[in-house]
Amino acid sequence: MAPKRDPKPFGSAQPPKASGGRSKPQPRATATRQRAIPDAVANRMARRIAIATGIPTVMGMGVFIGSYLVVSQGLLDIPTGITLVASGGCFLLGLFGLSYGVLSSSWEDGAGTLLGAEQIGVNIGRLRQSVRAMREGSGNNG
Repeated sequence: MAPKRDPKPFGSAQPPKASGGRSKPQPRATATRQRAIPDAVANRMARRIAIATGIPTVMGMGVFIGSYLVVSQGLLDIPTGITLVASGGCFLLGLFGLSYGVLSSSWEDGAGTLLGAEQIGVNIGRLRQSVRAMREGSGNNG
């Protein structure tokens, strides 16, 4: 006599039950995949992002503090709109610094130059190529 099977719909994603009604832990599929970004490149990007966003962010906060000190000491009457626009400009510059930090980093083994301006065009081309490949791959699956 064949053992009775628990009837489940086709394609059921439920794992088999262990004793006590608990499900067995499934192995993580991410452990078998390779990292998309090597550690050296990720560290390089993080350093550039920290500098390219950190400096303008500190400047943006410094505008508020400096404006407060100047106005509170009676040295100059600065309109609040100017303070907001100046600090907002610094924070916006920090936002662009985020993209600059990623795109100016060398994605190769070598560290690249100090500012990394030559890497921006190369990395934008790589991103476009990757997006194009993803679109073509998803178009074939449906």
